[in-house]
Amino acid sequence: MGDISRFRRDKAKKLRSNTTEPEQMLWRALKAIPTYGTHFRRQVPIGSYVADFACLKARLLIELDGGHHSEDQIAAKDAARTRWLESEGYRVIRFWNAELTANMSGVLDTIYAALYGSLNSEATALPTPPRPDGRPSPSRGG
Repeated sequence: MGDISRFRRDKAKKLRSNTTEPEQMLWRALKAIPTYGTHFRRQVPIGSYVADFACLKARLLIELDGGHHSEDQIAAKDAARTRWLESEGYRVIRFWNAELTANMSGVLDTIYAALYGSLNSEATALPTPPRPDGRPSPSRGG
């Protein structure tokens, strides 16, 4: 295992052990969303980044942002990160931490719709989508 891969996994492990209150809230709430044949993971290394939450089978990433993410420099880094993740075939949805407290049901509805196409879609097992370029997933050492 390479040093970079080990570093990313160690960083993700540290983040999992130091979760924020909003991350804990969403982690508990995600159990309400049916994910047949798959699941969400926390603090998932993907490329040089660590995603807050990931449903790898659906190639869906969820990022939680605190107030400091509205600062220009951090927002620019977030935008670059999102562009890279999307270029790798992931869909990224972002929520402000305050949204979890103010509207958790709306957050969960948005995640459900991202997984299944709409709120009216019946939850079914998600097929494993191919990567656009056929390479292995970056989270699996690709």
